[in-house]
Amino acid sequence: MGAGHSHPLFLDRPSPVHRLPPEVKLVAAFLGVLCVVATPPGQFAVFGGYLVLLASVWAVARIPPGWILRRSLIEAPFVVLAVLLPLVGEGERTEVLGMSLSVPGLLAGWNILVKGTLGVLTSLTLAATTPLRELLVGMQRLHAPAMVTTITTLMLRYVDVIAGEARRMRVARIARGHDPRFLWQAGATARGIGALFLRSYERGERVHLAMLSRGWTGAMPVLTAGRATAAQWSAGLAFPAVALGLLLSGWSIG
Repeated sequence: MGAGHSHPLFLDRPSPVHRLPPEVKLVAAFLGVLCVVATPPGQFAVFGGYLVLLASVWAVARIPPGWILRRSLIEAPFVVLAVLLPLVGEGERTEVLGMSLSVPGLLAGWNILVKGTLGVLTSLTLAATTPLRELLVGMQRLHAPAMVTTITTLMLRYVDVIAGEARRMRVARIARGHDPRFLWQAGATARGIGALFLRSYERGERVHLAMLSRGWTGAMPVLTAGRATAAQWSAGLAFPAVALGLLLSGWSIG
């Protein structure tokens, strides 16, 4: 289901990273993020090491750094929070460019910013090297709960359908004189959202009945029975192994 769908974050490249099994990349990304989260916020050199490690993965996977950086702007709300913390934080204060900033707030803001950024960059790297269908395969091979895999599969399959329905409804409203730029059209927009919800719910009911008529048992079929080899696990886990080394070095220095 949905095998022909691909997401806009995937970059099709003939690289060793792309050829790794999806379950290996999922585990590597998860362990790498755990190492980032466990790093004390004051270990600036360790965070720099994580960034160099990610950049090396981008080089092997042939992912342009500019492509990654443009899409990392999704974390902008967290950047705003990190900037505000030094201004409103309490405790010891210091002067920076004529502004009185909280020292604990600076450290907390840096902690949010650097860990959030590295987490986003890791997620983007995983998305750029793994198609959606393979991510689902990886979840199945890692024995993720069947309900989670089913919900994720259906969501990815029908998100484009619902988005297309929303676009058609918007075009129909505009053709009838609706102009979403004006505040007094908010009521029509809200009713349109409600109508889209009802249509989506009805479509889901029809899809569920169709699945039951075709023998649906409540669990997604196994998409593939293949397994990663020991060599592939060794290659994929090199990333979290280096990240763990950086984490331990930060702990020992701290």
